[in-house]
Amino acid sequence: MSVETKTLDEVTIRFAGDSGDGMQITGSQFTSTSAVMGNDLSTLPDYPAEIRAPQGTLGGVSGFQIHFGSTAINTPGDMCDVLVAMNAAALKVNLRGLVDGGVIIVNTDGFNDKNLRSAGYDESPLSNGSLSKYQVFPVDISKLTELALADMNLSSKVVDRTKNFFALGMMYWMFNRQVENTVEWLKMKFAKKPEIVESNIRVLKAGWNYAETVDIFTVRYDVKPAKLKAGRYRNLTGNSAVALGLVAAAEKAKLDLFLGSYPITPASEILHDLSGYKNFGVKTFQAEDEIAAIASAIGASFGGALAVTTTSGPGLALKTEAVGLAVMTELPLVIVNVQRGGPSTGLPTKTEQADLLQALYGRNGESPVPVLAASTPSDCFYMAFEAARIALKYMTPVFLLTDGYLGNGSEPWLVPTEAELPDISKPFRTNPENFQPYERDDETFAREWAIPGTPGLEHRIGGLEKKNKAGSISYDPENHDLMIRIRAEKVERIANDIPLAKVDGDESGDLLVIGWGGTYGAIRTAVEKRRADGKSVSHLHLKYINPMPKNIGEILPKFKKILVPEINLGQLIKVLREKFLVDAIGYNVVAGLPFKSTEIEQKIEELLGGL
Repeated sequence: MSVETKTLDEVTIRFAGDSGDGMQITGSQFTSTSAVMGNDLSTLPDYPAEIRAPQGTLGGVSGFQIHFGSTAINTPGDMCDVLVAMNAAALKVNLRGLVDGGVIIVNTDGFNDKNLRSAGYDESPLSNGSLSKYQVFPVDISKLTELALADMNLSSKVVDRTKNFFALGMMYWMFNRQVENTVEWLKMKFAKKPEIVESNIRVLKAGWNYAETVDIFTVRYDVKPAKLKAGRYRNLTGNSAVALGLVAAAEKAKLDLFLGSYPITPASEILHDLSGYKNFGVKTFQAEDEIAAIASAIGASFGGALAVTTTSGPGLALKTEAVGLAVMTELPLVIVNVQRGGPSTGLPTKTEQADLLQALYGRNGESPVPVLAASTPSDCFYMAFEAARIALKYMTPVFLLTDGYLGNGSEPWLVPTEAELPDISKPFRTNPENFQPYERDDETFAREWAIPGTPGLEHRIGGLEKKNKAGSISYDPENHDLMIRIRAEKVERIANDIPLAKVDGDESGDLLVIGWGGTYGAIRTAVEKRRADGKSVSHLHLKYINPMPKNIGEILPKFKKILVPEINLGQLIKVLREKFLVDAIGYNVVAGLPFKSTEIEQKIEELLGGL
């Protein structure tokens, strides 16, 4: 039977199954292969919070979505074109995200009576006609996997764990992907387990060959490489980008990097990644709790290291008192918060951006802290570097906000050269003559950095108020008022040292959409589509939230309406209203998922309809 080949500009695929079915590995390997083939892409891993949810249930479904193409890709895709469902629950959870006419590849073994009951089906959707508007390809992936490994005498558990590679092989065939990249990964990953290497490679190729020889697939799809800027690229997640950005910052600051951290989803990967960079002078400390983690980082900063602590929302709540200590001691510290769904334990594996007000105001007393926010997975590298630069130059703790979508999602990253990154070193004070620990730089208001053990530079730190310049403990009311204002002014002066805000689109018009953090891709896609239709709409994305760029107050009055989409109940919009007295309009959905660009398009149309 002849097979037709169609060329597509972009495709969105979702792999879904039980949390033990290897969907994250399957999606990651398809992503890596697509990146090697030159596609632009964006991904959305989506997995349950429970370590091992009941098998076959809706709550135990794990998914991985990838949007790749030959054009610029800004989001992981609003709707899927292809769904690979390893069981009935995976189909039920993800079917609403599949386009009409989309492709469904199902593992028929995952639709037995037990699986159907666990997923809440009264009858099989594969036989009752409920999937008639889709292209359904039923394949007994489990049985075919067993046949491919029949002569290896492997346990049924090991065999079952390889079936995800059969599905991956089929998708590689369907989208003209090469298997060699995954073969090499398997050889490296399981170098000490040759049976695992052989079994997975055999099943991967069996899936590819099955799709090649069976008569059910009549179309293959070709997605050409994207026209990316020339250079060396690497596909990486936001968490890995943060880790690399911090390592680069330490190198350009000529300092050792210290991370004090307590494992917490979805920030733990930063700790895992940084622990692998010991050859760059990186020291990682897995503390017994969040308080010990940040306290150790403050101590490392006092000792002359570039100090970092990483966490998510609940952990940041525990770190709050020590953040105030870092403010009072005026020591450089980078605090990375990979935001997740809350409150309390909330939705630990889902994304949210509801910690902005916590970062801005969540401390006792007047304790301002600079707040930065990354906008894409690769931008996490640059904003981590920038957070370190500001912390060192202004001798202050700095918040870097990312979120679960950015931290776990991935995209191609153009690797910068060392020469492209600025020198951010800050010299230690070594001369004891006329030393005063809280003497300040005239431009930045930063105090000097004198590390312990330097002769003649002994001084006191701690949570009690300090006397201006001298650094001794002071209860004088006029001094306290002065020090409060000095610390606030130091943060405000950072506005002189950051880029001016830049509007994407016309600098005046009917509607300005303002975003921050991981909403960037959805907003940009929505605005570009509406502008292509002749709509007067522009986009402004904030990476610096405290302080904000100096020209924000000049930009806002140039637009008739302002829309602020946020994955919270309205936090940035409160700040904009307070600072600039603008009657901004919020668009807020807190569902544990990134915005769809179509959702924002609809809101834009709604607002422009009245103009």
